Amino acid sequence: MSSRLGDLLHRRGDLTAEQLKHALEQQREQSGALATHLVRLGYTTEEKLLSYLEREYRLPVVDPLSLDITREVLGIVPQTLVMKHHLIPTSLVRSTLTLAMADPSNIMAINEVKFLTGYDVKVAVAAPSVIQQAIERYYDRNTDYDEVLSKLGESLELVKQDDDIDLQELERATEEAPVVRLVNALLTDAIRKRASDVHVEPYEKVLRIRFRIDGVLYEIMQPPLRLKNAITSRIKVMAQLDIAERRLPQDGRIKMKLAGNREMDFRVSVLPTIFGEKVVLRLLDKSNLQLDMTRLGFEEEALRDFKAAIAKPYGMVLVTGPTGSGKTTTLYSALAELNKVGTNISTAEDPVEFNLVGINQLQVHDEIGLNFAGALRAFLRQDPDVIMVGEIRDFETAEISVKAALTGHLVLSTLHTNDAPSTVNRLLNMGIEPFLVASSVNLVMAQRLARVICSHCREDNPVAPEVLREVGWQGKPFTPQRGAGCPNCGGTSYKGRIALYEVMPMSDEVREQILAGATALDLKRTAIQSGMKTLRQSGLSKVAEGMTTLEEILRVTMAD
Repeated sequence: MSSRLGDLLHRRGDLTAEQLKHALEQQREQSGALATHLVRLGYTTEEKLLSYLEREYRLPVVDPLSLDITREVLGIVPQTLVMKHHLIPTSLVRSTLTLAMADPSNIMAINEVKFLTGYDVKVAVAAPSVIQQAIERYYDRNTDYDEVLSKLGESLELVKQDDDIDLQELERATEEAPVVRLVNALLTDAIRKRASDVHVEPYEKVLRIRFRIDGVLYEIMQPPLRLKNAITSRIKVMAQLDIAERRLPQDGRIKMKLAGNREMDFRVSVLPTIFGEKVVLRLLDKSNLQLDMTRLGFEEEALRDFKAAIAKPYGMVLVTGPTGSGKTTTLYSALAELNKVGTNISTAEDPVEFNLVGINQLQVHDEIGLNFAGALRAFLRQDPDVIMVGEIRDFETAEISVKAALTGHLVLSTLHTNDAPSTVNRLLNMGIEPFLVASSVNLVMAQRLARVICSHCREDNPVAPEVLREVGWQGKPFTPQRGAGCPNCGGTSYKGRIALYEVMPMSDEVREQILAGATALDLKRTAIQSGMKTLRQSGLSKVAEGMTTLEEILRVTMAD
């Protein structure tokens, strides 16, 4: 196998015979363009290569990443060819298809594309690394799926859409290699894309799969609707759930072993909807659990207040916020801080998300009568120092928690409220007396998660000082930043998340207000006067530090 580009570079003296031979061997083994392997092996640089190709072939140099390439254009060239020859279709004008190539001398690749697509082909040159990034960006979403789906063929036509499903047939379908491969590809792709949840959703005419990445849902694929029962049943088999029960919600767990001895847990929830069962998998990656408090996103003063509250020998520390706002991570990091040999820590959780060494964790089972209140009563007979209750949902749990806090135990728990001051009113509404709330609670903290700007594509995003003032910024004007979107963040312009905190310690002024029956608004004013930073202020200071964007803070926080 020879190459025109390789021969030309060899004749020019830019490549030795050995180097060319080695690069061609690599190309044979791994496919791709020869140019890509020459750069990877260090035999030439992208700059040299591009200027040479531009001069020699008189072709324009393009950057496929900066072009807005439609899905239709990307779909014209089969993915196997894209991978094999390292090229990207960039536009289609009438009957002419433009290709960005790392090696425009590869006549065989151009002829293959012409033959398979039926279009005339125009060629432009692009740097090998840019082609690689473009392939990852534009084709990554469909990784493995096209190939797996093509192998499914008609093998699963037997799985009926209606309710009278033959169980043996369904069991056979869930063991079919293509379905197994598709579900495995989904789970590994979710891990690679850092998804926190996977949604498998059946509708009347489509089956949709979405990933939640950094708190936002993205559609990943729409498998054929006939696979609906096979995919959900396969996930149920993996989570050891009953595949015959299709009318009631079910919960389970899948444990996966990954490379490097890493374990990944998937919490599985199955919900019967009118068009079939919707499955949501929550990914729990222990290796990613951030237990270092200083790295969660606390401001200095807020961290000091929080640490002081959990260092007290008794009292309640409450963390509030909606589902998926990082409350569990914050509580686990507090427990990690308190986890000493001389301290007995017990937790009641629903469900237990991560196993922590040195902490006694109990899984709540409502169906057998073991609820949070029952678990708490049992804990108090176990000589505890620190108790964590997954959530205070009712008067009974709230009452026992308050009593435990007043009788010498440190109690950590969560509630679902919008901000820190309204938590006090929530406890009062549950039926707890104001004097008990005032004397038992050490600190209340509200939190949200905001996406962090991708470090590879951040840029200035100037706004008028009036805009900053309108959203509530009280400091000096500054220039916010944003992400431009790049392959590292999959074009979303964000990568990772950071917590925003509203920390309200129980100062004497706040306690007096509670006893006087103050509203949440009055409590908020008093807390702000005592130095509390609201969620919006905490978010805006993260914008000022260049960690997140103004749009993101407006999305996750309310105006003060």
